[in-house]
Amino acid sequence: MQTVARAITLCGLVTFSLVALPARATPAPPSANSKALQQLLAAEWEYQLKEAPETATTIGDYRYNDRWTDYSPAHAAAQRTVLQDFLDRFQQLGLSGLSEQEQLSQKMMIRQLQDELTSIRLKNYEMPLDQINGVHLQLAEFVSAVPFDSTQHYQGYLKRLHALPNAIDQLIAASRLGLADKLVQPKYLLEKVATQADEIAAPAGIANVFGQPAAHFPTSMPAAEQQRLRKAILDAVDQEVRPAYRKLARFVANDYAPHGRTQEGIWALPDGDERYRFAIHAQTTTDLSPAQIHQIGLDEVARIEGQMLKIARSLGYQDLASLRAAVAKNPKLYATSREQILDRYRGYIAGMQPELPKLFGRLPASKLEVVPTEAYREQNAPFAEYRQGTPDGSRPGQVVVDTGDYAKRALYTIEDTAYHEGIPGHHLQIAIAQTLPLPPFRQQAQYNAYVEGWALYAERLAGEMGFYRDPYSRYGHLVEELLRADRLVLDTGVHYLHWNRQQMLAFFRAHPAEDEASIQAEVDRYVAWPAQALGYKLGQLKFLALRARAQRELGAKFDLRAFHDEMLGGGAMPLDLLDARTDAWIATAKKTGMAAAP
Repeated sequence: MQTVARAITLCGLVTFSLVALPARATPAPPSANSKALQQLLAAEWEYQLKEAPETATTIGDYRYNDRWTDYSPAHAAAQRTVLQDFLDRFQQLGLSGLSEQEQLSQKMMIRQLQDELTSIRLKNYEMPLDQINGVHLQLAEFVSAVPFDSTQHYQGYLKRLHALPNAIDQLIAASRLGLADKLVQPKYLLEKVATQADEIAAPAGIANVFGQPAAHFPTSMPAAEQQRLRKAILDAVDQEVRPAYRKLARFVANDYAPHGRTQEGIWALPDGDERYRFAIHAQTTTDLSPAQIHQIGLDEVARIEGQMLKIARSLGYQDLASLRAAVAKNPKLYATSREQILDRYRGYIAGMQPELPKLFGRLPASKLEVVPTEAYREQNAPFAEYRQGTPDGSRPGQVVVDTGDYAKRALYTIEDTAYHEGIPGHHLQIAIAQTLPLPPFRQQAQYNAYVEGWALYAERLAGEMGFYRDPYSRYGHLVEELLRADRLVLDTGVHYLHWNRQQMLAFFRAHPAEDEASIQAEVDRYVAWPAQALGYKLGQLKFLALRARAQRELGAKFDLRAFHDEMLGGGAMPLDLLDARTDAWIATAKKTGMAAAP
């Protein structure tokens, strides 16, 4: 017998202990069920990548760089058959011989397939167009994720350009079916879609979003090859892509928007209540009722505004309204240049970096950079967003910041947003997940409530670490949290309580977390994208509740680094499965005392 150091993995937590092992100990061979599960997961993942070639490109798999997702109604029917077959095969697998992580993977995949089948049954594919997340916008925004470092990548992109008119035709066909089935967005939002399609079509040649890749080529590419590709790309943009977008704009303006619904809420659609409850289930991975969520939102709004009032009084203001008015008029709290905005983001992220080892045992290896939003997207882009890098680190993660109209960009919310989009928020969570020893579908999982909930938890964690030292940054942090609490009230208000747009605006203005233009856009976002905005606050509250539970149960054994590693160690997942996983970790830690971080 020899004594060796063995790494013990405990629900994602790695510690070390000295144990006696036989000199030639070998791991037990995987069970038949384990082999079958791995093979089935691999087959399903290959299907996912082929079905969503844009996703494949984004994560660095370039096999499908010449095609778009198939948006045709006929393809949705074909998908249903394939997905049902996968579901049947996953459900028939036995649990015998499966590890804890394998059982979790099986549960997650079964739920994912069930949700996809429900979405097809509800014919959600017949509503592909809206002003916030419509496919016509996704196609244009995707260009920034395509690699352009070789002739092969440019050739693949050129094929995508040639195929884009067919994708637009598929969107029109699906939307026509939606009209027949009375599945359509509000008229006033679809009028915005027509305008957006016209705006995308308007710029010619290299000024068009789809022509931008022809503006720069790798220096290693021969000049003649550059000239050939530039001409081919710009010809495709002007002769195929722009006419396709103009066709979409005419269809929406003349044949689609005039038949849009008059009520804002999803309740007005066929099976509207079921649709909203499914949206809540899919976006929050909880079974909370709309009434429960609405009340949580009201409670959170009151709590957060109470904290904001304390800051107001500490700064010498009589009430919160006075502070809000003063902040809106204080030029020192707004940017004076584009570079100032970028410098603020970079400074806050750099300041957070050395503090991370105090709170996390596992840290991301991939780099993070701050870059400005592309000029063509400035009018419609969010203030900041995160774009994940590739798992191999060849493309770093990015915090993409809109610096347009910089004089109206508030400086006091930048610190909070830097932590949300960068570290310890999205970049830390997603970059870690990409490298975990898990099936690819879990490495790339994007459960809304988990991903956005973690980022909102990270904002609060930064405050606990001693950041937001300036009172206006603390105020900015609370402004951003208030926005997420407002969303619970507004989303359920319109889709459950049948509020109209004016009622939504009245509540938002009474509890403002945005300027008037942003309030208008936010309200329309909730109308068009039911339940998505619920994930942020509900996810954050779940992480906070799990932490409080672990602290209560473990007492002196509780270690915050170990808790965070446990939260991140399984990748993004449904909140109820995260809850059960945390309970198992707590139970094991009680028995073994292994709750300390590595």
